Amino acid sequence: MDIPVILVGILSAAALLLPALDIALRRASRTFSAYFATFVIAISLGIVLLSAVGVIPLTESVAPNLMRNDLMGLFFSMVVLSVALLVSASSIDYMKNEHNISIYYSLLLFTSLGMVILSFAVDFLMIFVAWELMGIPTFILTGYRKKDLASNEAAVKFFILGALATGILLYGISIMYGLTGSTNLPAVAAALSKLSPDMLPMAAFSVIMLIAGLGLKLSIVPFHMWIPDAYEGAPTTVSALLSAGTKKAGFVAGVRILAVAFPLLKLDLTLTLAIIALATMTLGNLAALTQKSITRLLAYSSIAQAGYLLVGIAVLPSTNLGLTGLLYHSFNHAIMQGLAFLAAAIVAVRLSKTTLSSYEGLSKTMPLTSFSLTIALLGLAGMPPLSGFWSKLVLFTAAVEGDLTWLAFAGLLNSALSLGYYGLIIKRMYVDEPSETIQVREPAGFTILLLAAAAVIILTGIYPAPIYDFAQRAVLALTP
Repeated sequence: MDIPVILVGILSAAALLLPALDIALRRASRTFSAYFATFVIAISLGIVLLSAVGVIPLTESVAPNLMRNDLMGLFFSMVVLSVALLVSASSIDYMKNEHNISIYYSLLLFTSLGMVILSFAVDFLMIFVAWELMGIPTFILTGYRKKDLASNEAAVKFFILGALATGILLYGISIMYGLTGSTNLPAVAAALSKLSPDMLPMAAFSVIMLIAGLGLKLSIVPFHMWIPDAYEGAPTTVSALLSAGTKKAGFVAGVRILAVAFPLLKLDLTLTLAIIALATMTLGNLAALTQKSITRLLAYSSIAQAGYLLVGIAVLPSTNLGLTGLLYHSFNHAIMQGLAFLAAAIVAVRLSKTTLSSYEGLSKTMPLTSFSLTIALLGLAGMPPLSGFWSKLVLFTAAVEGDLTWLAFAGLLNSALSLGYYGLIIKRMYVDEPSETIQVREPAGFTILLLAAAAVIILTGIYPAPIYDFAQRAVLALTP
């Protein structure tokens, strides 16, 4: 079955249909839009999972030069659609008092569509179109609360830096097209293998431009500046989408491009990317230690996690274990980071606060939310036996295999450093006394989502084999 075409058809039809349904249903549209979008994303995720376990066999795509129907695309589609499902379902309660709710869900579906296409895309033009299809709705979603000055500021910063990154990405693509005469990745690979030596520096420059262009969504240093303001100003569910979803879609584009470019160009950016990875994880963790807002803390935590993921790309010329670790940690981080932001969202709704002081004694007033958030934070810190421990272990092992033992050691130190702020939140929830002892009602639907995500973190930590094996098979199947 042609999974990319099916997913594109379902998601695009739903995204375009929602505004029309909003007009037709009028008052009923608020509830309908939320459940309709959630149902569509759940169906799309179900198709991906059925294909991943072999129930639905993979066939060659009808547009193989644009989208490749492979395990890599399935893996990242699983990741981004899982995040989209969490965001859509949690928004039923979180966004219930907002206006133009059908537009919100339509934009969410368009973002999901862009992420899915990016997961399967093997052509530079398709990557660019998917990048914009994913990016433009997130600019709008970030500034969705148009009467909120913080949301407006976040959207403007995100848009300006996003436009800059788009220009850089397009510049890198244009150079690569000029050198190879094609935008199709396999054709580009064939042309690069025959490229004259005097053109190799220009090809290397093109790859560097591509990395820089992708760097915005990846939130790696020095392209991270927009992250804290955007995550704090956007609706918290949108922050979860940006941190746990769109970032992973950016990484799959980087993997597909660099897996082709590095071996053929004999381009050794290992030390450069290793230094960037170190700077990203260290800056993110140090900055997180100084934050007083939970959303800004999680934003800097997301930057640090991007540094860990970048380790998998840094060791790409030396070992495939790095890519396996990148995919594996992408899934784990998506669930953990998504859960952390969604827990922060429900606390913000119920307590109308986002400061760390509002988490004092939270275990007594919101016990299920506190438990779920604790699992997410310990997983992000890499505490065994939770899933984050295993994926970090794979990444650090890959660094050792790639003769970057110092980077693995730095990663371990950074993981220990992150316990400082993760542990502070847990301490506030379970040790400190609340300023008010009134029990806060935890919405049943929202709480079920949080507990389900926490269960995934625990179960995939106790039994990590299925996700790890899926990631390993996806890497082995990645050939130009």
